[in-house]
Amino acid sequence: MTDAYELADAARTEPPLAAGELATLTGFLDFQRATFAWKCAGLTTEQLRARPLLPSTLSLLGLTRHLAEVERGWFRNVLNGEGHPGFWGGRDVEFEADDADPDEAFTVWRAECEHARELVAAAPSLDVLGHYRAPDGKETSYSLRWIVTHMIEEYARHNGHADLVREHLDGRTGE
Repeated sequence: MTDAYELADAARTEPPLAAGELATLTGFLDFQRATFAWKCAGLTTEQLRARPLLPSTLSLLGLTRHLAEVERGWFRNVLNGEGHPGFWGGRDVEFEADDADPDEAFTVWRAECEHARELVAAAPSLDVLGHYRAPDGKETSYSLRWIVTHMIEEYARHNGHADLVREHLDGRTGE
């Protein structure tokens, strides 16, 4: 385990200014992913596990695990119908990161992001439908366009949380 996490995926590339819909959406999603990695870069295990915004239990490591679960849920399970269970147990267990391993969390998150990229690249269009079956049996269909847009929103919201946590940890602020 390292003393401070230097994340290679923290290098951010601006989304394209003039491109097709797919390139624009995936550019924004990858920018948001890299922004999250940037918020976590250079911190120790203890800082990644810290919950400085009491009474909130949010930590950067818990957010990392959550985002891995969200990537898996929307891309593997909804879009691709793979049916994988959660990595860390039941609903919202991923946020309980007091003893979590950062190496494991970042490895899983990176793998899920890469698998999502592969699924998006293989899709014939943004109109491809994925399906979610709720515990009550009700099925809802989502277009890949909706899923990617939702993931941009998911990261943007959690990047705001990460920005606040990071500021409380070491004063670092940014986008």
